[in-house]
Amino acid sequence: MRLFFIICLSLITYSANAQVKLLSLDELDKRLTNGRDTTYVINFWATWCSPCVAELPHFEELHRANLKKPVKVLLVSLDFKSKLQKAVIPFVVEKKLKAEVFLLNEKDQQAYIERIDPKWSGAIPATLFIKKDKRQFFEREFTAGELNAAWLNFNK
Repeated sequence: MRLFFIICLSLITYSANAQVKLLSLDELDKRLTNGRDTTYVINFWATWCSPCVAELPHFEELHRANLKKPVKVLLVSLDFKSKLQKAVIPFVVEKKLKAEVFLLNEKDQQAYIERIDPKWSGAIPATLFIKKDKRQFFEREFTAGELNAAWLNFNK
């Protein structure tokens, strides 16, 4: 019985590790460049941020609603890299997040903030919509209705 439990725990850990990947901004830029026909919704959040946690189900719904379309919802955690195993992965498993989840792997917070959007103060939650050369950045929490309205407006 003990062996069975250890095997099950190992499988859960393996699947969770596969679900959360480290991501640098250079890797994100490369992905955006390679997916020119795709619309990206990139949500910046953290496990300790209550407004971030509150809006994550809305991004999950947007992900589910667009599974068969060229749309990618990317959930980018700004938790410290040291929190990956003990906080981020268990959070993703507990919340059953199905959209792609990453942990931002950048050391210089000010540099990555300016690179994502020069007007960003660094506050989270924050969301970036990108399609080809069109970008729209939001530094705020979304309700389900507000996210849907912003999404529809972006796609006009």
